Amino acid sequence: MREPVTTHVRSIRCAAIVFAAALRVAVLPGPAEAAGCSFEAQGEGRVADVVDARSFRLDDGREVRLAGIEPVAAAAVDQWSALTAIIGGRRVRLSGEDDAPDRYGRQIAFVFLASSEDSVQEQLLSQGEALVSGSVTNKDCAAAMMAAEAAGRRAKRGIWADPSAIKNAESPGDILAGIGLFTVVEGKVLSVRQAGATTYLNFGRNWTQGFAATISKRAESAFETAGIVVKSLENRQIRVRGWVEAHGGPRIDLVGAGQIELIGGN
Repeated sequence: MREPVTTHVRSIRCAAIVFAAALRVAVLPGPAEAAGCSFEAQGEGRVADVVDARSFRLDDGREVRLAGIEPVAAAAVDQWSALTAIIGGRRVRLSGEDDAPDRYGRQIAFVFLASSEDSVQEQLLSQGEALVSGSVTNKDCAAAMMAAEAAGRRAKRGIWADPSAIKNAESPGDILAGIGLFTVVEGKVLSVRQAGATTYLNFGRNWTQGFAATISKRAESAFETAGIVVKSLENRQIRVRGWVEAHGGPRIDLVGAGQIELIGGN
């Protein structure tokens, strides 16, 4: 008579263990939430001065540049104000892939306030006060930053209140007006062609005057590693981001997969 009871008790215990395990899995954050922009610690300090829209100086003299974002030149004053409002006079902690200074002696870092697990970069992006640079190679961090930018865009905050913040690939003259500026361009890739050591994503039928994004032979491996088959972008609606140059028509040079964003499920 005892065996059925024992078996029943064991069954209940097993069910409880499975339920508890499932509950723990359910409440665990997803990969992007758990990792986000999480890198090696690079120290901390108090912000003494905000230099510009993406850099500041600590009270120990170090100058820090925010990694992974670019300001929008037309709204630089607003973006300086936004950064000042977030970090001005406050204590911050830094993290990054390495702490080697850039050519201007600035430390490139992801920055966090003591009271937040979201990076300062993500806060600026969600407010529409910066653009994702596309240079971050860590997938979790890149995803978190793109999600923050998308949230700001949906809410039409900051730069996204202007419907022309994303340039139309079919208006090359409008794009050319931003030579030397970091710009986001959206349109349909009409053709993918290779000429010498360069692959062209052509958004216009006039190859010499229309907008195109270019990928050099040496940069192709970065796209392959990210699982992007460049030829497959033909006839797809995409966004590209980068610095606008003029070579007949406007051009943006793509050196990393983070500079390409597929639109919808096309």
